[in-house]
Amino acid sequence: MKKILVTGFALLCITAMAQDKKWEGKFEQLGQTLPTPNSYRSSSGAPGPNYWQQRADYDIDVELNDETQVVTGKESITYFNNAPEPMKYLWLQLDQNNLSNGNMTDKTENSSVRDSVPTRWFPLASTTYNYEGGFKIKSVKDATGKDLPFLVNYTMMRVDLPTVLKTGEKFTFKVEWSYVEKDRLKFGERGGYEYFPEDGNYLYTEAQWFPRMCVFDDYEGWQNKQFLGQGEFALTFGNYRVRITVPSDHVVGASGVLQNAKAVLTPAQFERFETAKKTFDKPVVIVTQEEAVAKEKGTHSTKKSTWEFYAENVRDFAFATSRKFIWDAMAVKVGDKTPLAESLYPKEGNPLWGKESTMAVKNTLEIYSQRTFDYPYPVAYSVHTANQGMEYPMICFNGGRPKADGTYSQRTYEGMVGVIIHEVGHNFFPMIVNSDERQWGWMDEGLNSFLERETKRERYKVDISWGSPKGMTRYMKGDKNMMRPIMWTSDNVPGRDYGGNAYGKPAAALTLLRETVMGPELFDKAFKEYAQRWAFKQPKPADFFRTMEDASAVDLDWFWRGWFYTVDNVDVELDEVKWFKVKSDKSDLENKNVKASKGDLSASAKAKSKTTDFSQGAQEISVIDTPERFNGEFKNKINDAEVRAKLQGKNLYELTLKNKGGLVTPIIIEWTFADGTKEIEKIPAEIWRINENEVKKVFMKDKEVTNVTIDPNDDSGDTNLDDNSFPKKASGESKFDMLKKK
Repeated sequence: MKKILVTGFALLCITAMAQDKKWEGKFEQLGQTLPTPNSYRSSSGAPGPNYWQQRADYDIDVELNDETQVVTGKESITYFNNAPEPMKYLWLQLDQNNLSNGNMTDKTENSSVRDSVPTRWFPLASTTYNYEGGFKIKSVKDATGKDLPFLVNYTMMRVDLPTVLKTGEKFTFKVEWSYVEKDRLKFGERGGYEYFPEDGNYLYTEAQWFPRMCVFDDYEGWQNKQFLGQGEFALTFGNYRVRITVPSDHVVGASGVLQNAKAVLTPAQFERFETAKKTFDKPVVIVTQEEAVAKEKGTHSTKKSTWEFYAENVRDFAFATSRKFIWDAMAVKVGDKTPLAESLYPKEGNPLWGKESTMAVKNTLEIYSQRTFDYPYPVAYSVHTANQGMEYPMICFNGGRPKADGTYSQRTYEGMVGVIIHEVGHNFFPMIVNSDERQWGWMDEGLNSFLERETKRERYKVDISWGSPKGMTRYMKGDKNMMRPIMWTSDNVPGRDYGGNAYGKPAAALTLLRETVMGPELFDKAFKEYAQRWAFKQPKPADFFRTMEDASAVDLDWFWRGWFYTVDNVDVELDEVKWFKVKSDKSDLENKNVKASKGDLSASAKAKSKTTDFSQGAQEISVIDTPERFNGEFKNKINDAEVRAKLQGKNLYELTLKNKGGLVTPIIIEWTFADGTKEIEKIPAEIWRINENEVKKVFMKDKEVTNVTIDPNDDSGDTNLDDNSFPKKASGESKFDMLKKK
């Protein structure tokens, strides 16, 4: 009964500690924080045996009027219900409505007035442009032409079905629409046009240009959260056949394979196009700069051409069109496939774009394929326009423009290469590994930023600090009241912090995971397993977390909890280092052994006052014979003399470490010895599992140590390196000063 009472009291104490806000349980399992595994999503992080997802096929005709900037289209959508439940209605996304009158973004966006604000950034500037945005829905009909009831709720449209759509059935319906395309200079949107006043031409990057099916999945049913501008997209896979009608002197690039190249290209251009498909060493110019300049300066064509594209198993479709486009392309060897890397750019992008763009596409496809799966699509476009960085299946829109005289800085070069790698890389995350960007921006931006950095590390001599633990220290030690955890809905993260929250911090976390926690070989296997498990499927955060653990045998719950669910930062202080040596004096040892046999252990060495350097030398300690009672029921004994003999001459160092930032982390120790040599030692983060605030650990070294440094290369993202070294620096002395002394 007494034992039960004690146990009960202990449980009450633990419960009280758990209720205390100071008790964080950093090494407790995520448990119920993650959704319960089921037959759709397994406990291993893989798709379950009953996993399902919907499908939507599109057949679209669209025309862009280069004089009025009006986009007019009609689409036929065939929706396949693979869900284990019937459906009475469907939901479609109307992203252009984000700029319609009375849109939710304008209504809910915070704004204020200050003096001398530039016109472009004045909070109500858009109301002076006389622009009427948003979709004009002309009709919604079934396959027979009968009107279907529909209701528009800001950026979402509900279509009521004439009969219940049962599991395994499909339904075809048609939508006709139009909208006025927008000037990106004024609105800063993902799609729109850039106007070139010198030659009177437009460059269009068409995105979110048609009503698209929302996702319906096992996780939450319809994903019909409103589009507010920051949180991006959740989309359904399907096949697209799209016919794009533009002026005959335009060049068009799009998601998918061009079906009628002979009809829209000159014989010379078609021949170059075919040559590019077989050329692997450098880009082949299909439309030259001379041809593009002649068209932009000449009389604009009043004739129309229709470019037809087909894209299979994609979640979206975008296109770009302009008479200003130069076009080059080359083949890339990826596994048993040879996708075509292509670039479209106006003369304003040269010489930088002709030199670097398509090669950057090639490098991205190769490195990402090595780390995930072979790029499955037949093409990958990089399209240049001002101040842009946006991705869609097989095509992306990128900035990075030289000066008017063609010169460019290293910063422009690195920015251009970086944005191309990043946006082309989005083909993998989320265009194929199809995460929900509206809710978890990090699942595409963070994973992609990590691989962008890896691609630059392997193929380019450029700055890669962004997305590393070191590069994120300034963000990580920012104002915690304004910061949000990574596991935060995209639209609820302050815009100024979104880059750090969804891009930089998750990339830094994965870099730390690869380089320090798991090691490259183990990490790469687990990461590739996740990518291959969820290619062309719709993963959630738990699927990523579980797969990384399942494929590596590394318990990472502490890592996800700290990096993804909190705003803690790494800040480890090396509080103290004590130096000991074992005494060899036999008479002293005999006296202590006698006292120990009588139960008097007070003879153990008393700790000196807190030390700040090694100037006092080693503190001598005694290691006594093991008292008989400590052997318990064992009949054999420890060879005390042999142990002591092996400790003779060794240097023992007791380190006291304090976790001041709250984020538990592996400990990387650099030992500097008296002979000038160094040693790096890594301690797993689990050292904090018993005490998350302070730990002590003893190390034995053959040589004397002159300096101990925690995280010497700033690999863990420690936000304060000034308290990471011993001997302690004098007040006001910087780490640089200490290094000079060394």
